[in-house]
Amino acid sequence: MQAAYIFLRQGENNVLLSFLSSLRPMFKDGEIALVLSGEDVRDPELGIRDGYTFGILAGRPRRRVGYVSLRLGESPALYYLGHIGYRVDAPYRGHGYAERACRLILPLMRDLHLSSVCITANPENTPSRRTCENLGCVLESVAAVPPAYRAVCAGAEYKCRYIWQVPRQA
Repeated sequence: MQAAYIFLRQGENNVLLSFLSSLRPMFKDGEIALVLSGEDVRDPELGIRDGYTFGILAGRPRRRVGYVSLRLGESPALYYLGHIGYRVDAPYRGHGYAERACRLILPLMRDLHLSSVCITANPENTPSRRTCENLGCVLESVAAVPPAYRAVCAGAEYKCRYIWQVPRQA
């Protein structure tokens, strides 16, 4: 199944991709399901050569409660943005959905032969920092964001850089 989603992601028919993804969540556990959103994550100016964004679906019936993105590449901008980004909408926070979503994309990270990824959080964002800690990330540094990168970091002046060693299959 994993080869199928990578093949579909590289295709040009986003309508078909969105339709097929909506029928069968790619990654799921007992609480949430992730569905490939079809959004193009590539951004050469930021050094993002490829990536995947998944909608986080929760509840019965399933409803979108946020997203998780995996960004591939290395660049000065990604140093501050991180390889993984997530957002859980305000009414659905406090249920561990971001942590679960990150864990659910582990098979994709393994398929892509990633040994570690960076997740960044604003120093004052305690829930996001807790997510990183619960994942087993190690705080590498609190980095000052240069003015040139603040716009892509939503105005943040500092970013906590967490490194997550991609665990081998259990």
